[in-house]
Amino acid sequence: MKGQNKLFIAIIVALIVGVVIGGFVHLQYPESAKPFSDNIKLLGTVFIRLVQMIIAPLVFTTLVVGIAKMSDIKMIGRVGSKAMLWFISASLVSLFIGLVLVNWLEPGHVTKLPIQDAASADELLKSSKGFWMEDFVKHIIPKSIFEAFATNEVLQIVVFSIMFGVALANLGDEYAQPVIKLFDVIAHAILKMVGYIMWFAPLGVLGAIAAVVATNGFEIFKVYAIYLRDFFFAIAVLWLVLLLVGYFILGNRLFELLRRIKSPLLIAFSTTSSEAVFPKLVEELERFGCNNRVVSFILPLGYSFNLDGSMMYMTFASIFIAQIYGIEMSVGQQITMLLVLMLTSKGIAGVPRASLVIIVATCSMFGIPPEGIALILPIDHFCDMARSMTNVLGNALATSAVSKWEGQLDNHGGDM
Repeated sequence: MKGQNKLFIAIIVALIVGVVIGGFVHLQYPESAKPFSDNIKLLGTVFIRLVQMIIAPLVFTTLVVGIAKMSDIKMIGRVGSKAMLWFISASLVSLFIGLVLVNWLEPGHVTKLPIQDAASADELLKSSKGFWMEDFVKHIIPKSIFEAFATNEVLQIVVFSIMFGVALANLGDEYAQPVIKLFDVIAHAILKMVGYIMWFAPLGVLGAIAAVVATNGFEIFKVYAIYLRDFFFAIAVLWLVLLLVGYFILGNRLFELLRRIKSPLLIAFSTTSSEAVFPKLVEELERFGCNNRVVSFILPLGYSFNLDGSMMYMTFASIFIAQIYGIEMSVGQQITMLLVLMLTSKGIAGVPRASLVIIVATCSMFGIPPEGIALILPIDHFCDMARSMTNVLGNALATSAVSKWEGQLDNHGGDM
């Protein structure tokens, strides 16, 4: 754990330095904030791209090996059904928490936000049009696995990998074992790369934080103080629920799990990308004691179907926009919205600013001005920090819980 503690400390230092540098530029050289931001956030871009480079081959190899090694199709079905039960339950709870708290706290009624020009939301408005069943199906089923790899479409890679893994499991050892061994070696080599790439994380964190503070300064927290306060309170409630469920299932080992994933949580928070920590999360969950077959099967599915932070944000933001415009929604309408979000949000992993796209589409369906998304765009970066970190926690808990239910969670953990 020494290396992990050093990385954690380096990320904390980078976070503080990023805020200081960004604040200094914003206050002392405001005319240079834009070019400074554009240049320094390249550090974050380098880190994110390094991680994105290995996600597709890592998902493919680990998932295929995990399923092929299971060999028992009944086990695949059993593990998959338990995972989906967790995903659906967690999604409904997350959506419901967002719905209850936004109605109770009413940030849209007490906050007097300036109505912004909808031009900043034009791109989202365009991308949300027609985002319904046809796009959903196209987003799930790959027309070319090479295109899915090239564009990092995780859900499409998952679909192909599951089918390929099941086919491999039924092929017989004589043919299957050489392929499984090859993919296993590739997966471990990629995980080795993770160790190298993660040392770029502090630079990525510094660049991402410095850029956003230099551009927006600290004023943005004052303008949107109530919205941020209420949203982070809602996130805290969701964390409390997730951790209570986690403690009920894992017992005292929950605290060991949290120690294991502290770096992935912080990286996700700083870079607003749960995708950026996927490889590191695989590694830490296996070190925690989760069976590698279960990790390689559940975690990629979780990244597509188990986005707890994003789910909670969708109901919170949608009702907030309705409150800003003075639109009253009945309990029935809000429950219908919850169910619509439950369906439309599945399989949007990999879509840029996916949560916002879904919110725009949902607002349009329920007569809420979709241009209202422009109200929350300036602070979406800060909300995205909490969403991303919560998504990572939810997927770590889901994988650990399913491993425990399957009797595949080692008590000792330890290094791989």
